[in-house]
Amino acid sequence: MDKERLVQTAFILSVVTIIYNVLEGVVSVFFGLSDETLALLGFGIDSFVEVLSGIGILHMIMRMKKAGLNDITARDRFERQALKITGTAFYILTAGLVTGSVFNIINGTEPETTTAGIIISVLSILTMYILMTWKLKIGRKLNSDAIIADANCTKTCFYLSFILLASSGLYELFGIRWFDIVGSLGIAWFAFKEGRESFEKANSEKLSCNCDTH
Repeated sequence: MDKERLVQTAFILSVVTIIYNVLEGVVSVFFGLSDETLALLGFGIDSFVEVLSGIGILHMIMRMKKAGLNDITARDRFERQALKITGTAFYILTAGLVTGSVFNIINGTEPETTTAGIIISVLSILTMYILMTWKLKIGRKLNSDAIIADANCTKTCFYLSFILLASSGLYELFGIRWFDIVGSLGIAWFAFKEGRESFEKANSEKLSCNCDTH
């Protein structure tokens, strides 16, 4: 596969990632609200925030195409601004999930069911694994730090899906509301780390991704 086709494939994968996160966000927020499961609701909102990040990455790949398929070594103003907006959104999500968890503890709120969370998390694990693998493969073939960084950052959604699967599965098995609360706080921790890393990347000259630490 020549370089032009590889970059075009990276572009398509970036678009697919955005579309999938939008759909995942809509479904997760709907069932999170209807089933009163905070972990699934937080997961859905996180998916929407990932769309913001995905738009910045899509813009970066489009710049690669315009630059004669050369790799991009630094972020432009649009990408830095997108990272700052994404970081702020992650911090807001963190605060919301922590507040919601405290509210649920005080009021004794618990999910009606977490079946939707199990199904969504399994689908997300499979989808993110495929996207992550393909992006990493293309990034290595192109020797592109930008695309490899994108692939590594996809790991965040991959790991978050396991948190949702664990909390949803354990609640469905044992019916203990603390599993949903712990899952919510787990997602809040990841959101906080993503927010911090978004601001670090916005202020960095490098295109490396710290998501390996997740």
